[in-house]
Amino acid sequence: YSDILHGHGIQPSMSRVGNPYDNARAESFMKTLKQEEVAGLAYRDAPDARRRIASFIEDVYNRQRLHSALDYLTPEEYEKTLSTPSENAALELTSRELSRNFSVSQ
Repeated sequence: YSDILHGHGIQPSMSRVGNPYDNARAESFMKTLKQEEVAGLAYRDAPDARRRIASFIEDVYNRQRLHSALDYLTPEEYEKTLSTPSENAALELTSRELSRNFSVSQ
């Protein structure tokens, strides 16, 4: 399994045995993705799955969905509450980082 992942340039992310908190953010995101997008859907093919999952991440998860870490605001609403351009830039960087870390090609 690990050799196949590494052969495709994919770095696996696994928690230590018996410690799901090592990867809590990723686990939480994957739960949301499965429950709110993937569950019960039949994608036509892999490109369709990639397109629709990417759309969910960008349009719903990153823009419309309420996030407890943002005091139950959407990311767009939270961004509007920031008072300085540097804070907005930091949020944008974090958003890009999250998108990169949770890209559907992984």
